[in-house]
Amino acid sequence: MYETTESDAPIYNRLLAALPAGEYRRLLPELEQIALTYGERIYEQGATIEYVYFPNSGIISLLAAAEEEATLEVGIVGREGIVGVAVFLGVETSNNNAIVQGQGFAMRMKATAFLTECRQSGMLPRLLRRFTQSLLAQISQSAVCYRYHPAEDRLARWLLMTSDRMDTNEFHLTQDFLSNMLGVRREAVNKSAVILQQQQLISYSRGNILITNRPELELKACRCYAFIKDEEKSFPVH
Repeated sequence: MYETTESDAPIYNRLLAALPAGEYRRLLPELEQIALTYGERIYEQGATIEYVYFPNSGIISLLAAAEEEATLEVGIVGREGIVGVAVFLGVETSNNNAIVQGQGFAMRMKATAFLTECRQSGMLPRLLRRFTQSLLAQISQSAVCYRYHPAEDRLARWLLMTSDRMDTNEFHLTQDFLSNMLGVRREAVNKSAVILQQQQLISYSRGNILITNRPELELKACRCYAFIKDEEKSFPVH
């Protein structure tokens, strides 16, 4: 567990790590560490955004809802960014559902305190603008992928993006969860996973997924994954 009361404690979120020391110390009293539990809903579509979240580990998925039971993932946020950037843009309610896709920890901050800090003439607003551009690039490229590429290619891209943010090639994901992420039926999820397994790119059993051949999986994921990764590499935080 990461300490939140010491200014010299390790900082795992890349946005927070990029802040000047003095600016980070000013934020520190407003930051609270919380656990991210798999499947937990951080935001409900249409609900007021009370907190913003800076993941230290784990992943939060942003899902758009077409109907009550129909959702599609439009973005993934890990330790490279923030969940709740809409607050920075002047929005008080969430346009998406936000669900923990990979368990871990996050630093959360009340939206009111976050807005106060954003009004300061510091580095945070500049970093948030750049992260917003990176997230928009991810969302737009994902839309192209959903429209033009088969489900197994989309699954390959999604697994690689998840692996990058979780720092592991092995994770547990149910078919129901993958169905919501990819916007396809469970049968299509299983078929896509079987195709990738037959190509010896992954091992898949009872929700446990292991990437066994990452270079070939990156080729399977087409240009979409490379585009998103290149955009994130240009994001000027460390």
